[in-house]
Amino acid sequence: MLDPVFLITTVGLIGIIFIIFAETGLFFGFFFPGDSLLFTAGILASQGIFNIYSLIIFCILAAIIGDSVGYWSGKKYGRALFERDAGFFFRKKRIQDAEEFYKKHGKYTIIIARFVPIIRTFAPIVAGIGSMSYSNFIFYNILGGVFWVSLMLLSGYFLGGMIANPDTYIIPIAALIIFISFIPIIIEIIKNKLKNRR
Repeated sequence: MLDPVFLITTVGLIGIIFIIFAETGLFFGFFFPGDSLLFTAGILASQGIFNIYSLIIFCILAAIIGDSVGYWSGKKYGRALFERDAGFFFRKKRIQDAEEFYKKHGKYTIIIARFVPIIRTFAPIVAGIGSMSYSNFIFYNILGGVFWVSLMLLSGYFLGGMIANPDTYIIPIAALIIFISFIPIIIEIIKNKLKNRR
């Protein structure tokens, strides 16, 4: 596992902002570790490496703009790209998973999907492909972006302020966050397998 401290200190604030934007706004961004990245950045901010207010403001903007780019990309190109089922990035399965997520959670998917890897990238694309109006989308996009970024950054920030030498715990905490964030996907895979057996 890549050391998140090394990654964050190497790319700096601009890199963090770009990664948050890319994970939510670009077709290939689903492999970026948004949750653990934000949490780790919060811990480092508690140690004075970053300014927590700058992180919150710019990462929220990156998340909102990223989702909006995903929405408009989906509206213009999404269905044609994924219907071809070409290559690693453009597979029907990715869109189908996000569509199933929409059926289950409705318009609140834009908020909930922020906390689910992979779905986080493709939910706005599906919103653009589907019939969701941009006025509805942007409302939930802003709510989700503010809630997700603030929760992850401030959780790391306050934890970093409460424990001594928090940098020694970053890698196991980041691994735990990644595991927890994949639990909904693991549950869905198990459910689908059980359903197919029946």
